Amino acid sequence: MSCCSVPCADTNRFFSRLAGLHRWRTRLFGLEKTQKQILDGVRDNGIDDTSVLEIGCGTGDLLLALLKNGAASAVGVDISVKMLDEARRNAFDKELVDRTEYHLGDYVDLADDLEVSDITIMDKVVCCYPEPERLLKAALPNTKHAIALTYPRDRAFTRIGVAGFAFIMKMLKSDFRSYIHNPEDIRRWITEEGFTLKTFDTVFAWQTEVYVRD
Repeated sequence: MSCCSVPCADTNRFFSRLAGLHRWRTRLFGLEKTQKQILDGVRDNGIDDTSVLEIGCGTGDLLLALLKNGAASAVGVDISVKMLDEARRNAFDKELVDRTEYHLGDYVDLADDLEVSDITIMDKVVCCYPEPERLLKAALPNTKHAIALTYPRDRAFTRIGVAGFAFIMKMLKSDFRSYIHNPEDIRRWITEEGFTLKTFDTVFAWQTEVYVRD
């Protein structure tokens, strides 16, 4: 049973409600700061003619930006039906359908059926997974060149925010939760698989890391 088996329906509902908002936010303001950090970090460490996998791809804006910056093909995985609907529409509008494919579900369940990628992206995904080691241990062996991820900074203000969000979800009778995981654990799991940290950036609540396989 995957980590997402119990709360998957609520996770789907939560992010599906945000799909339209994400689409319009990107149209109005472009990529988020963390997404720009990932794009820059991946581009600096080699992106030309690579295959990219994004776990938790949302509306697919970052994937399409990676394609425009040199990647050859892109695969997106997401738990939200409506996010993937928007991602497919986005790819169609930008005439990139022939270089993209999308899969619905928990990546841990899908990993064995997906091809190995050169680059794996996880923007604000680790924080939605209760057992991040399982997620990373599924993704890392299937990543040939680089992995880039964004997750919450382990600070008092982010812990307060996560606690407040959990209270709201509980009041709404939703099982969806967000988490703050120990950055040292995350780095250890990644480096133990033969990756080295190459770039590190932060914004107010998030940190972005890009690792390249030794």
